[in-house]
Amino acid sequence: MSAYIVFIRTKTLDRKELEIYWAGIRDTMKGHPIEVLVAYGKYEVLEGSPIEGMVIAKFSDAKSARDWYNGEAYRSVAKHRQKGRFSKALSLKA
Repeated sequence: MSAYIVFIRTKTLDRKELEIYWAGIRDTMKGHPIEVLVAYGKYEVLEGSPIEGMVIAKFSDAKSARDWYNGEAYRSVAKHRQKGRFSKALSLKA
């Protein structure tokens, strides 16, 4: 059963930290079954506070999503995402 991780950026705190994150994120995906369905672009907030953008990543199953998210490669760049913005990461199972 497919699983999804949704990243929602609510406010940029440090653009330089985000640029480090963006420069390293693709390398963390190598060897993982990830399909990026949405990467920023146009959106409409239907409920809640405004956001700056979102990314939705699809994985073959929940274990694959957790393995990537908790893996050393992603954790090493995730610290830059966390320093660079207020955000939420949500895990969804289909």
